[in-house]
Amino acid sequence: MRTPKSATRKSRTTVLLTSLVTLLGLLALAPAPAQARAEPPGALATGLHISHGRLLEGNGNDFVMRGVNHAHTWYPTQTQSLRDVKALGANTVRVVLADGHRWTRNTADDVAAVVAQCKANRLICVLEVHDATGYGEDAAAGTLDQAADYWIGLKSVLAGQEDYVVINLANEPWGNTDPAGWTAPTIAAVRKLRAAGLQHTIMVDAPNWGQDWQGVMRANARSVYDADTTGNLIFSIHMYSVYDTAAEITDYLNAFVTAQLPILIGEFGGPADQYGDPDEDTMMGAAQQLKLGYLAWSWSGNTDPALDLSIGFDPKQLSAWGRRVFNGPNGIAQTSREASVYGGGTGPDTQAPTAPGTPAASGTTPTSTTLTWAPATDNVGVAGYDVVRVSGATETAAAASTTNTVTVTGLTAATPYSFAVYARDAAGNRSPRSATVNVTTPPGGGTPGVSCSVAYRVVGDWQGGFQGDITLRNTGTAALTSWTLGFSFPSGQTINNMWGGTPTQSGAGVSVVPAPYTATIPAAGSVSVGFVGAKGATNAAPTSFTLNGTACTTS
Repeated sequence: MRTPKSATRKSRTTVLLTSLVTLLGLLALAPAPAQARAEPPGALATGLHISHGRLLEGNGNDFVMRGVNHAHTWYPTQTQSLRDVKALGANTVRVVLADGHRWTRNTADDVAAVVAQCKANRLICVLEVHDATGYGEDAAAGTLDQAADYWIGLKSVLAGQEDYVVINLANEPWGNTDPAGWTAPTIAAVRKLRAAGLQHTIMVDAPNWGQDWQGVMRANARSVYDADTTGNLIFSIHMYSVYDTAAEITDYLNAFVTAQLPILIGEFGGPADQYGDPDEDTMMGAAQQLKLGYLAWSWSGNTDPALDLSIGFDPKQLSAWGRRVFNGPNGIAQTSREASVYGGGTGPDTQAPTAPGTPAASGTTPTSTTLTWAPATDNVGVAGYDVVRVSGATETAAAASTTNTVTVTGLTAATPYSFAVYARDAAGNRSPRSATVNVTTPPGGGTPGVSCSVAYRVVGDWQGGFQGDITLRNTGTAALTSWTLGFSFPSGQTINNMWGGTPTQSGAGVSVVPAPYTATIPAAGSVSVGFVGAKGATNAAPTSFTLNGTACTTS
């Protein structure tokens, strides 16, 4: 999993060894993008669009992005984040999605909900696919063509949203291996989207993990731009440790501005690391002077907490990095202007949905139950539902869903429960609570014939957080076609994000159900589940595990 930016930064040694070659290369390549040309004939002006190197709204008003990145695909329950960044002044959010190649695919319904949340919070929505990150160098990365197919598959929910949505073709879609190979697939992917009828502004990330330190995007920007028959394409440079001097930053941005080629800083970081100290003051200052957009990385949930703008997704706990981006000189609060497409409205959505119907339980097992309820209604639209476990005056989060049904897992056999449901809209307004339903799980005893072993290990550890890996082995003689893994953390740890499975945590207890690609464990076979979590001063490993209620051996 690559939520931090450290994996994308070029080492300082590499910078020094290649600096002369890079400088000469950029000087030689500069004339090509410096030749301004007229707009392509027949360029479309559907919603957000490009004209003479500027990003404009459908009404012709200049629009300068001021916002942040949000890792939605890894933190799908953090739906309040869009409301929070809007309250801090952002006019744009770049939303991390996955096409299913590397991370769990974000469905059309989920993407439609994200767009609705952006609109309810009066934000412009930049949608990006993360699975192609580092292609050519990272063997797990998907291709630009796969990313294009994902966007085409979403056409039904994206069509008509051109005023509000920018399609970021793929995040950092090429590593440091043969970055010249980036150009042709990028052109092909852009043409594929246009041939499919998508008219949105397309955002294109640079190679070299987005930082273009070898100048490939800079040299080939004109040919990529001209390949878009609509002319509605904008380039995105990601600025981290490579950009640690004012000259590097201003030289790169000015090359595009002079050529009337649209560009913005699609990601940037400020905290220093082992590779260098990015010059975020110049990045933000130059963007403001040139009237270019910027989108800071990232709201919260990084495996490198230094890059979190907010601590624990809490807008009241901004980090030093967050305070710089939102409230510092040339920061979001000072320079952001809301998109005019939202002007003349009635203001933010403040009306809560109606209460959902009383949930009904079905399919109850010793460890789970399925709840279904009559949908709530809302003046704009219901974005999702929160299921809570009720015990007297105390409520505990049990599950979340974008539809009016959900399976609650991680329950204990022969135990009574009481559940209720809240509805929420895209602006974060929450409905009154539904009536409760009482459920008692049947006695357990495990699944006959199940035999298993579990290996738990800590892959990485840092202050306040860690990365873990769980290998689940089927030591029985028959394949398992579905499973639920149960365990408890002994030191107060919590799971923030998981791949290979979906966790439900209540206090120390954790229940994990598989992802589609880990659902079957063949006899004598195994699957792995990885996660990123939070911890305190200690990080002791769980001492016991169960599979479908049957105790597993540990190794």
